[in-house]
This record gives sequence, C-alpha cells and structure tokens, in this order.
Amino acid sequence: MHEMSIAESIIEIAEEYAAKENAKVVTELDLSIGTLAGIEFESLEFALETCKNGTILQNTIINIDKVKAKAKCFDCNLEFEVEHLFDACPHCKSYSTQLLCGKEMQVKSLLVD
Repeated sequence: MHEMSIAESIIEIAEEYAAKENAKVVTELDLSIGTLAGIEFESLEFALETCKNGTILQNTIINIDKVKAKAKCFDCNLEFEVEHLFDACPHCKSYSTQLLCGKEMQVKSLLVD
C-alpha cells in the first residue's frame, strides 16, 4: 500500500513547515490531489489518520480536495473531464489530447497554533 508512504511524507512535510513557524500544533491541513494521481483516497485517509498519531498533527483536521482530471483536445480545443488518462474527446472522438490537471498531489496549506 503506497498510500502509507505517501501519508508519512505528508506528515513529515507538515511537521517541517510547522517547525519553521515554531508551532506546537497543526490544527488543519489542506491537500489537493488529482483523480489521476494513482491514489486510493480511502486508503490515504486511513493512512493519514494512522500516521498522525503521536505527532503534532494528532488532532489535525485533514481536508482533501479531489481535483477532477481535465484534458484539452488539440483537434477541436474542447476542455473536458477525463476518468482515464487516455480518454478520447467526447466531442470529436480524437485521442490527440493533453492532460491539463488531475495528477497533482500538493500540501496546499497548514493552519498552526
């Protein structure tokens, strides 16, 4: 389950930034993760809850913004949501597309005390 190592990395990042601000507690953590990032969201949520125990994130509220993947068709310029990396354009059926978003994985913000 690679979500556990991802959760550990997220906790480490949050702890590093909190330390820079001399914070004793992280009260809220906002993440932005694309639907094509290769993450099983329920597994990540479980891993985060497990990994934050015993850290300054023990009682942190973790919000995950799921970014829907979008692509743009080179043939007709339509921007559209995709469920799979190589989905065809729903308008002209072309496979000549570029993924615009949906693979990101970011720590967007921390709220600390």
